[in-house]
Amino acid sequence: MSETIRILVVDDELIVRESLVGWMKRGGHEVDGASGGRKALEMLNGAEYDLVFMDIRMPDLSGLEALQSIKALYPNTLVVMITAYASVETAIEAMKCGADDFLMKPFQAEQLELMIEKLLNQKKLLDENVSLRNQLHGGARYHDIIGASECMKRLFSFIDQVAGVDSPILLQGETGSGKELVAKAIHARSNRRYGPFIAINCGAFSDTLLESELFGHEAGSFTGASRTRKGRLEMARGGTLFLDEVGEIPLKMQVDLLRVLQEKIFNRVGGNRDITADFRLIAATHQDLATKVSREQFRKDFYFRLKVIEIEVPPLRKRKEDIPALAEHFLEKFRSETNKKTRGIKEDAMVLLQAYEWPGNVRELENTIERAVVLSKGAYLHREDFAFLLRGAPQEKDTAVTMRDVEKNHIEHILKLCRWNISKAAGVLEMNRVTLHHKIKKFALKPQD
Repeated sequence: MSETIRILVVDDELIVRESLVGWMKRGGHEVDGASGGRKALEMLNGAEYDLVFMDIRMPDLSGLEALQSIKALYPNTLVVMITAYASVETAIEAMKCGADDFLMKPFQAEQLELMIEKLLNQKKLLDENVSLRNQLHGGARYHDIIGASECMKRLFSFIDQVAGVDSPILLQGETGSGKELVAKAIHARSNRRYGPFIAINCGAFSDTLLESELFGHEAGSFTGASRTRKGRLEMARGGTLFLDEVGEIPLKMQVDLLRVLQEKIFNRVGGNRDITADFRLIAATHQDLATKVSREQFRKDFYFRLKVIEIEVPPLRKRKEDIPALAEHFLEKFRSETNKKTRGIKEDAMVLLQAYEWPGNVRELENTIERAVVLSKGAYLHREDFAFLLRGAPQEKDTAVTMRDVEKNHIEHILKLCRWNISKAAGVLEMNRVTLHHKIKKFALKPQD
C-alpha cells in the first residue's frame, strides 16, 4: 500500500498487541497500542486514528462497550472487532453496535493487510462525505446534530454550559425530535467522555427484563439465568447512562433507581454484594411527567431527582429553517445506501417539506426522504415525489410500512439463500458489505438454525 494511515490496536494481551503492532508497522503504517478499552478512549481523545482494531474480551471495559463509545464520539473512525470466540451471534452483536468489520483469531498478516487496504478505501469515502457535508451545512453542525436555527443555537449553548457537571439531566421533547443525539452530544463534551455511553429504551422491556437489563443478575437468580451478567448501570461505569422513555419505568423500580442515585450503590438481581454506581445519568421522555406525578403514576421524589437540569428539545416544526440542511443530509445518506443517482431536491419539493408540520419530527423527515429516494426515477426529487405528505396520515403510514417490509423480506430471503454468507449476499443484492451490515442492523435480522 502506498498510503500511510494511523491505527490503534487495543488488546489486553501484551503478546497479541505487540504482534499486531509489529505486523502493521512493517506494512508502513503508523501504529499505537492500548492495553484496554478505557486507555483506548483516552488515546482517541488526544489523537486522531483512522482505524481501530479491538479485542472483544477485555477486563476493564469490554470491546463492545468501548465500541459504542467510539462510535458515539468518533463516528468516522472505523473499528474492527477481534475475537477468538467467533460465532454468528457475536458478529451480529458487534455489527449492531457499529463495528465496521470482524476478524477472527488466528489470522495471517496477508489477511490483515487486505482488510486494512479495504478499510482505507472505505475511510476515504467517509472523509469525502464529511467534507461535502461540512460544505453543504455551512457549519450548521454540532457533533451529530444538524441545526442553525436560533432555538438550536440556544440548545447548543446550554449543552456547553451544563455538560461539565455530573448532575442528572432530563431531556423532554416529542418522539423523533433527536433526544438521544442531544444526550450523546452532552456526553461528548463532558468530563466523562473517555468512558462509555450506555443507552437503553425503558419502554422496550417487560418489568422483569428491564430490572435485569439495568441492574444485571447473578447466575441462578431466575429461570434461564445460566451465568452472571452485568447490567447497564455497571456497564456505564465511568461514563454516561442514557435512560430513554424513562416515563415507562414501573414505580417499584423507580424506588430502586432513586436509591442508586442517592447512595451510589446497587445490587444485581439475586445478589447481595454492593456494587458502586459511577455514571452520569441522562433521562429522556416524550411524556408529561409532571402530570403523571399528579396522577400518582410517577414518583415525585424520583421525578425531582431526574430533573436537576431540564432541557427541552424543540420539535422540527419550531425550527423549519433547519429542514433544507436535514433533508440534504438524509438525501446523501440514502443515496449512498441505495446506490441511487439522485442528485438533489428541487425547490418546489423543498417548499412542501418546509410547509409540512412533521408530527413525527426529524425521524419522520428521515423516513420520508428514504421513501422518496427509493421510489424516485429521476435525477432530482420533485414535489410529486412527496405527494403522499398531502394525503391522510394513516395511508402514508401504511404505505411506508409496506415498503419497509418488502425491502426487509427481500434481504432476509437472499441472506437465507446464501446461508448468511455476507460477501455472497452483498453481491447478489448489488450492495457493498457495509451497506448490507447496516440493513441487517436496521431490520434486526438474525440467522435462524
